[in-house]
Amino acid sequence: MTSQGFRHSVPVTAVSAATAALALGYAQLALPDQPLISDYVLVSGGLVPVMLGMLAFAVACLSLAYGLAVHEPARTAATRVLLLAAAGGLMLTAVFPTDPGGGALSTWPGEIHRWAAAVVFTTLPVAGWALARGRAALPRWNLVRAMSAASALALAVYLAAHPASVTSSLIGGASYYGLLERGLVLAEIALVVVMATASRQLHAPATAEPALSAPESPAVEARVAA
Repeated sequence: MTSQGFRHSVPVTAVSAATAALALGYAQLALPDQPLISDYVLVSGGLVPVMLGMLAFAVACLSLAYGLAVHEPARTAATRVLLLAAAGGLMLTAVFPTDPGGGALSTWPGEIHRWAAAVVFTTLPVAGWALARGRAALPRWNLVRAMSAASALALAVYLAAHPASVTSSLIGGASYYGLLERGLVLAEIALVVVMATASRQLHAPATAEPALSAPESPAVEARVAA
């Protein structure tokens, strides 16, 4: 029952993650350029693809958390909490719009949006690292570790380049921080998919044991004894 539940969650996670990537990619390609992904909500036609992308990504996190809960509940508790936090953050970013860029106005929906996005960006790399911690050095777990580290590094560079950071002017971050954000989002979407596919192989079906030989008949045993 547990293995069956996890097998169902992996395709849901992958399809939801792909939907999120496609929806956000549509906003990037079809709408006027914006500094950050959330800013597409502020232009005509941007609300639906951005909300769809965020909510689909939340479903991917929830599906993975469910699969881990039924497949390996004891060891993955910390990872599941982080995935649920990320899903909650994504839902909040979808419900509460960002403030218009370039202005000094800061509203309470915009503040909720920013802090919820911060939760998403920080929890997913930690979730990946927690899931792979203590696992054997197999290719699938090494990939989870590498992608978790890469997402954390991308987040650090993005924060350093963001115009609100004191280091932004030193590294010219205003010209490329939006590109870093998009790369970070794609990296974390891919991380969730890699976590799901790696976890699917946690308990491979056991090879059937050879059948025990039938006991010898008394006549055979007597001949052997003689």
